[in-house]
Amino acid sequence: MSLVEQTTERSGLEQLKALIAGERRPGIVETLDFEFVEVEEGLAVFEGVPGLAAYNPIGTVHGGYAATLLDSACGCAVQSRLSASQGYTTLELKVAYHKAITAKTGKVRAEGRVVTLGRRAAFAEATLKDADGRLLASATSTLLVFEK
Repeated sequence: MSLVEQTTERSGLEQLKALIAGERRPGIVETLDFEFVEVEEGLAVFEGVPGLAAYNPIGTVHGGYAATLLDSACGCAVQSRLSASQGYTTLELKVAYHKAITAKTGKVRAEGRVVTLGRRAAFAEATLKDADGRLLASATSTLLVFEK
């Protein structure tokens, strides 16, 4: 099944389950070396181990790494609730950074959940925690829902 067929014939949840099953890996997952590990209706989970390649000039993991995992978790949580005929895009992402992330932080886990889903807009939230459950960053997101 082609990528176009995958995104026009499957519900959002079916598309995401296919990604987890390894049918394909989005480029951002490869670039930042994180994994899509769990999805159910209204929930999406990503995990990664940030390394030195994600460092900024001040010696910690760049905030964009956390923001990408949080945005992915929010967006995919919304996608998991969409029909085959619907798509989405992020309109706004607000990130709060609670603790610095370094290569010593180890595995981090971003969990995104749908807060509300309407015909044209969706609202989601996500947390990024370390293996001990410490909150590293959190986000809220507004997403545009549209017919493809």
